[in-house]
Amino acid sequence: MFEDRLRVGIIVGSTREGRFARTVADWFAGQARQHPELEVDLIDLAEVDLPAVMPAAPTPQLAEYTARLDAADSFVVVTPEYNHGYPAALKAAVDLAHAEWQTKPVAFVSYGGISGGLRAVEQLRQVFAELHAVTIRDTVSFHGASECFDAAGNPVDTTGPVAAAKVLLDQLVWWARATAEARSRRPYS
Repeated sequence: MFEDRLRVGIIVGSTREGRFARTVADWFAGQARQHPELEVDLIDLAEVDLPAVMPAAPTPQLAEYTARLDAADSFVVVTPEYNHGYPAALKAAVDLAHAEWQTKPVAFVSYGGISGGLRAVEQLRQVFAELHAVTIRDTVSFHGASECFDAAGNPVDTTGPVAAAKVLLDQLVWWARATAEARSRRPYS
């Protein structure tokens, strides 16, 4: 067991009523909890009271949210694809923070119809590049997501998603350690 575990903030990007997001996010969080180097903080945007308008001064809820982001060493964004893009609530949640994202790795777990949410991921890569974050190349993607999980919330394919999650998490840990070491040696400005 690693003494210096890394904190990964898993962000549930959909707030839509009747969403499938928690099925995907809960499964992935379970995979992340099995990684010996990770400590998981599940940040469900449907449960975080973020302001609809950017406030002049942080609200207590916004301060709590950005503190959770700041405490994370890395992130995994779980996103659906809505209308060939990612959810508005996710965009707002990303934009309400800034320095908290910088120099930290961000990975993606996506789901949707035929594209499996990959168009949303490609757009998010551009947004996180602007925030000076590092995105992880490999993703976990569920095409036709509702058919990919059984009634208990487990993937029907018992090998592919687990293998993809392991690759993603191993890469995320590597980047999280590398960027943390770089920040400690030379603060980013």
